[in-house]
Amino acid sequence: MKPITLGEVAAACHGVLYGDPDQKITSIVTDSRKAGEGALFAAIRGARADGHRFIAKTKEQGAVCALCEEAPDADIAYILVESTLVALKGIAAYYRSLFTIPFIGVTGSVGKTSTKEFISAVLAQKYKVHKTGGNFNNELGVPITLFGLEEEHEVAVIEMGISGFGEMTRLAKMVRPDIAVITNIGYCHLENLGDRDGVLRAKTEMFTYLKPGGAIILCHDDDKLRTVTDYHGIRPVFYGTGEDEYRAEGITEQGLQGIACRLIHGDTRIDVTIPTMGRHNVLNALCAMAVGTKLGLTAEEIKRGLERFQNVGSRNRVIKTDDYTIIDDCYNANPTSTKAGLDTLSRLSGRKVAVLGDMKELGADELALHREVGAYAKANGIDRLIAVGPLSEATAEGYGNGAYYFADVDSCMDQIKDLIRSGDTVLVKASHSMQFEKIVEALS
Repeated sequence: MKPITLGEVAAACHGVLYGDPDQKITSIVTDSRKAGEGALFAAIRGARADGHRFIAKTKEQGAVCALCEEAPDADIAYILVESTLVALKGIAAYYRSLFTIPFIGVTGSVGKTSTKEFISAVLAQKYKVHKTGGNFNNELGVPITLFGLEEEHEVAVIEMGISGFGEMTRLAKMVRPDIAVITNIGYCHLENLGDRDGVLRAKTEMFTYLKPGGAIILCHDDDKLRTVTDYHGIRPVFYGTGEDEYRAEGITEQGLQGIACRLIHGDTRIDVTIPTMGRHNVLNALCAMAVGTKLGLTAEEIKRGLERFQNVGSRNRVIKTDDYTIIDDCYNANPTSTKAGLDTLSRLSGRKVAVLGDMKELGADELALHREVGAYAKANGIDRLIAVGPLSEATAEGYGNGAYYFADVDSCMDQIKDLIRSGDTVLVKASHSMQFEKIVEALS
């Protein structure tokens, strides 16, 4: 973090400073365990712990200031605010303003983390990249991500996730992207956003704080995104599998080894093998090509970056055991991403098994959407469906004969090895709260 003064911090969050305004801080943290020399510790009241209780401990570790909602019981400088969370967003917006490097904001219902990683892998061939780590893509995670910016960074790729209206506006106010990327508009957070039109409205709030002269990059394959024609004179750049500005041809799936294709933009042709499964990753690669082109990368640099892409976490992670192959995609799930996973599974050789769990936050149509996914699995030649969780009973119903249903993860784990056999390829996918990593561990 660039050193900034307590006076700057207090002004940015409209807090009252009790301490030396010229004192500099070198980090801002919300985890007391990470509060070292020169840190400002932001005390947050959480569901399980109140950060205010750890202020004295952070002083012992070298922290020089606390951002808090009440006067601390410790001899430490502090900035008093009404809401620590709100204050952090103000500080993050100020800190971001100290950088003149390009910022890329990435959102979408499905694939935003993978797309962020594709973009970062490409840009890393020319620039020193700062990117969102882990799942730090919400109103707490984005400030923490921004505070990780260092003077050495030449470009920032910031993932932005939401669940309701207004959130993207608040995120975009902090990030102020030069390039706004939206991957797709799917069936997610419908209990707050209503329908896909609501998702579109919420995601495109990002444009409100798009920097003048900025760029909008959208997937034309998405029926909702292709309706975006202009935003205050900025015409979107589209990528897709049709006759788009950035397009692909010759898509050839190579099983677990990845997918080969030719990416096209104007006179540029890039023949590349993307080292991950799934045709949808061709779209992610096209998006990264579009961002890379905007920022001056050559075709050779873009190709090299795409071929160095690596998945993070439980996203299409392939695990080969002595008996079968597991596709660990249990980080999260909604109907769009689950169907994409089933598409990938269906194109592999051998017997195919899908272990699917509840997809959360789908609103009033949740059972119909689960049932639809089950029918999709059957129609696409999935040989066996194992459905887990209360909502997933509808998934089993949609699949029909040959489906097995378990009410919870534990009961599934007791019997799952009896339902798969040597040589099977097994897709494991559910919303993160289902804890399907336990199933992956049991099978590994």
